[in-house]
Amino acid sequence: MFDRILFPTDGSDGATAAFGHVLDLAAAHDATVYVLNVADTARDSVTQVRGRVIDALEREGARTVKETAERASDRGVATVTEVLQGEPYSTIVDYAATNDVDLAVMPTHGRRGLERFLLGSTTERVVRRSEVPVLTIRPDEDVTARHPYRNVLVPTDGSDPSAAALDLAVDVVGDGGPGLHLLSVVDVASLGIEVRTDIAVDALEERANEILETAEGTAAAGGVAPAATTVEYGTSIARVVRSYVADHDVDLVIVGTHGRTGFDRYVLGSVTEKLVRTAPVPVLTVRGSSAVP
Repeated sequence: MFDRILFPTDGSDGATAAFGHVLDLAAAHDATVYVLNVADTARDSVTQVRGRVIDALEREGARTVKETAERASDRGVATVTEVLQGEPYSTIVDYAATNDVDLAVMPTHGRRGLERFLLGSTTERVVRRSEVPVLTIRPDEDVTARHPYRNVLVPTDGSDPSAAALDLAVDVVGDGGPGLHLLSVVDVASLGIEVRTDIAVDALEERANEILETAEGTAAAGGVAPAATTVEYGTSIARVVRSYVADHDVDLVIVGTHGRTGFDRYVLGSVTEKLVRTAPVPVLTVRGSSAVP
């Protein structure tokens, strides 16, 4: 299902680490990897001096994609390489659309503290805007990235983005592939202290079970019988998802994104963005049909 995989790289340690997973995916799917380096000409310091600085960026980019392609060749994986100028995130998004890639794979910076909630990295911007599914991998010691996948988790809330994630998961799992886990989280924090009654919790639990029943039917229609359907409770959905990953040996989390724009996407972020920043396994994101361009 992944015949054309895009790998934007800046030659960083994080990109080098993520590329090992790209090669595993490409080898399994007999895919061609599109290795892209973007010479960032959107910065004032670059646009003011032009000439020699841009030439240097392109030379460095050419070296990076050449070394990456050589590594792929050693694994018998076909590549297409290119160095482009522009703003990295928009250039990556446009390149993915123009070249009809099936998947983009990018590392995150794994940043800590307040700064990871503000503005976001190139990867996070691509996740928000890409029409192509994006697989993100944190280059941190607490992250396990292995392939083939054994257990795939889809957290679902019944929204269009989570439905898109489930459709993609059914394709990833396929017939006789990894186990599919469906999780719906009852967010008890949303009730507030004053209204957290048994009746309210029961209502949310009933809705969560309905969501899982619908999701199970969707998976079955795609020829996949879920390995587990689970309702969990918590005050942080992202924290519950991470705990489920650890407890059930999950290799991959597939989630939908709303592709929001505006100020709200710069503070705290959605559950999906939190998982991209903190999940201990790769996270595959896909935009829902209701996403805002």
